Amino acid sequence: MNSRALLVVTGLPALWFSLSAIGADAQQNAEPNADAKNIKQDISSLQLRASQGDAKAECLLGWSYMTGTGVSQNYTEAARYLRQAAEQDSPDAEFALGYLYEQGKGVARDYKKAAVYYTAAARQGHVTAENNLGSMYEFGRGVRKNLHQAGNWYRMAAERGEVTAQCNLATLYFRGKGIARDRSQAADWFRKAAELGFTPAQENLAWMYFTGTGVPLDYSQAARWVQMAANKGYSRAQLDLGYLYEHGKGVLLNYISAYMWYKTAASGGEERAARRLKNLSAVMTKEQISQASAAAEQLSKSMPRVDAAGASQSIGSSFIGWR
Repeated sequence: MNSRALLVVTGLPALWFSLSAIGADAQQNAEPNADAKNIKQDISSLQLRASQGDAKAECLLGWSYMTGTGVSQNYTEAARYLRQAAEQDSPDAEFALGYLYEQGKGVARDYKKAAVYYTAAARQGHVTAENNLGSMYEFGRGVRKNLHQAGNWYRMAAERGEVTAQCNLATLYFRGKGIARDRSQAADWFRKAAELGFTPAQENLAWMYFTGTGVPLDYSQAARWVQMAANKGYSRAQLDLGYLYEHGKGVLLNYISAYMWYKTAASGGEERAARRLKNLSAVMTKEQISQASAAAEQLSKSMPRVDAAGASQSIGSSFIGWR
């Protein structure tokens, strides 16, 4: 688990569910280059303070067990310490305990308890709890399904810069779920998250520019945003960027670049790339194919590997085949 943020795609397409790091202390303790001895000392100090009822120490110790930072990952121990902190109204602990109940980690899965803890944290202004509570209302998990409430909680978090909430709110606007359909508003919220570097938002904003949905059709803007997502290892974005190079839309036509991106997408699990590679092979020289393949191999080594199927749930399909 990433100690900074965990993105879990759940339920219907384009729902983003976020788990944020708890507090600056947790982030400092999670630094990969921190001295092991110092980390052990920090854990010992937290354990002592937690035994004395220090809510912050209980929360940080629970987070350490959740993430395996300084201790062996143990969700049961995480839940124990987080529950102690939650009983003292720690919003961070309430949020994290809600997450454990939602996922069934260290405790029996219980959506109702998850919703209770998310609500408690959200009412104290915990921004990620606001987003996750919105997802509970959207899908009726632990609470009665209520898209209007989902939108309200998403908006609270989105207006405070929570990128997952911005994407969730954008999706409600895009699909007209619980609020009036407004593709322009959807694009605005995707853009806010995309500008903060959130890759699913970048990919969706690229699709909107490519199709002229909610924004003026603009292949250059589509190329700009899909390039950002492709550089982060998203295979569908790599497929779409290859398509832009193959057809010279938003970028200069370049078969070598197209082949490189298709090849990279294929190595990342994007099955549709195989057909594009076959088509390009018929119009490229062996030297060009060799050059593109070598570039793709280097590119694949230099970027993160992201699951093709689950990494990015999108509002639309690939650029390929769009009418």
